[in-house]
Amino acid sequence: MILDQAAGGRIMQKLLTQIRACRLCESHLPLGPNPVIQASPSARLLIIGQAPGTRVHESGVPWNDASGNRLRQWLNTDTETFYDPARVAIMPMGFCYPGKGRSGDLPPRPECAPAWHSQLLAHLPEVKLTLLIGQYAQQYYLAGTDLLKQHKTLTERVRHHTLWPAGYFLLPHPSPRNQLWLQRNRWFELETLPLLQQRIAELKLHD
Repeated sequence: MILDQAAGGRIMQKLLTQIRACRLCESHLPLGPNPVIQASPSARLLIIGQAPGTRVHESGVPWNDASGNRLRQWLNTDTETFYDPARVAIMPMGFCYPGKGRSGDLPPRPECAPAWHSQLLAHLPEVKLTLLIGQYAQQYYLAGTDLLKQHKTLTERVRHHTLWPAGYFLLPHPSPRNQLWLQRNRWFELETLPLLQQRIAELKLHD
């Protein structure tokens, strides 16, 4: 078992090195490539969000911004736990900052997830809960499901938690830009967040 864990760790480190050296969509990135990823074979929680913003691009630390502060509040977890790859894996839909659009950052580059996600998932055997944050992660991982067919909007998908596939938890993006959404959907704070925090507690990330 110890040998298996060691071998798994070596494979993961090799894969992370390859990802951090990725230049697949370099010509489309206004600030150049800087893949941001956190993972270990022992991680129990997997967070799949959108793509790094400028602050995360500069620091290389995932969710190192106002969105990350709110996400950690939602999870009821501290920064030490959140940034421990042995407990939490962070795998955005796009590993690099995609650039600025008319109303915020551009969508994640489409090349990224098909190139790397399945390889990473193959070496995350201990993940018990996956957070799908925002529409891009939800549309990619729920493609073809009744949940996506019946509930077209993110709001509908997040609210109908009884229909989520096993092992998934759907969330809106915790960006400050979504403050109006949070105000309009008070049920999220009253109903969904307690459920989320219960699921996180069951993972025993603090042990």
